[in-house]
Amino acid sequence: MEHPDHPFTELFEQLGLASDHAAIKRFIDRHAPIPEDVALPDAPCWNEGQAEFLREALEADADWAEVVDHLDASLRKG
Repeated sequence: MEHPDHPFTELFEQLGLASDHAAIKRFIDRHAPIPEDVALPDAPCWNEGQAEFLREALEADADWAEVVDHLDASLRKG
């Protein structure tokens, strides 16, 4: 059974990205800021599968939604 509270590192693993803290910081530094008028799943840094996962997590208000919101906020800072 999945636990509903996913850590940030686990989201990066789910997206197929390096998940150590330095890699997460590099990813955010490289891709932020995402413009306010672009939805997180529509940002150009995602492949089709990643974008679909993010879209489904947000639309379904899945147990991933909270950590996806955290990612969204992190990528909006510039």
